[in-house]
Amino acid sequence: MRDITLRALEILKSAHIIAAEDTRNTSHLLGHFGISAKLVALHEHNELVAAPRIIEALQSGKTVALVSDAGTPAVSDPGTILVHAVRAAGLPVVPLPGPSAVICALSAAGLEAPHFLFYGFLPSKPANRRKALAPLLPLPYTLAFYEAPHRIVETVDDLLAVLGGEREIVFARELTKVFESIHGCKLADAPAWLAGDPNRQRGEFVLLVSGAPPVEEQGVSAEAQRILALLLAELPLKQAVKLAAEISGEKKNALYDLALQLK
Repeated sequence: MRDITLRALEILKSAHIIAAEDTRNTSHLLGHFGISAKLVALHEHNELVAAPRIIEALQSGKTVALVSDAGTPAVSDPGTILVHAVRAAGLPVVPLPGPSAVICALSAAGLEAPHFLFYGFLPSKPANRRKALAPLLPLPYTLAFYEAPHRIVETVDDLLAVLGGEREIVFARELTKVFESIHGCKLADAPAWLAGDPNRQRGEFVLLVSGAPPVEEQGVSAEAQRILALLLAELPLKQAVKLAAEISGEKKNALYDLALQLK
């Protein structure tokens, strides 16, 4: 409640319509600040249908505020379809600075990297998740993910399997809420830390993983690393190494050593 900005409160008070991801949650927010407005639902299941109605309201001269349950609309939250449709209709979209879990987590993580890649939510199925992680293997940026509590253990297992145990991971859990916690450790130690207390698996997570070390330290080009990771997700180790060497031109021994680390 206290993270909301003065400008956001002004907008909510003046809006004719408030489009909310969950009208029940937003009603609680509005009630806390004594704001009354017409609420309409806009979530992932009805956004295509709701967008034209909101555009009609805007074209009639009304102002519409878009609110998500937590974080920022259209950033791993509903809103992208509506924003695109409103802009395509030639109508203005005005962004308001506000809560962002990934920025909040990065500011408190202490990971020394000038760049980060925000991925958002990984695929829910393990095989698809590992395939999604493979191309991220050689990237030198801090990798930022969102994750839900019922998938946190599986996701961390896959991060360890694909990215290796030497990288740092920061668990930023329940940010700005009562049970906020931030913990950093090696990826190799992350499964044991999660298992050490069931409470560590509860809540909404931002996961920050340190990027790949400089290419020259690996002895294998970034492109060869990417190819190897993709092949390892589908093939036995020796076959993946053989094909990666043929495709990339890298030395088989160097690729084999890297493949052993990844496995």
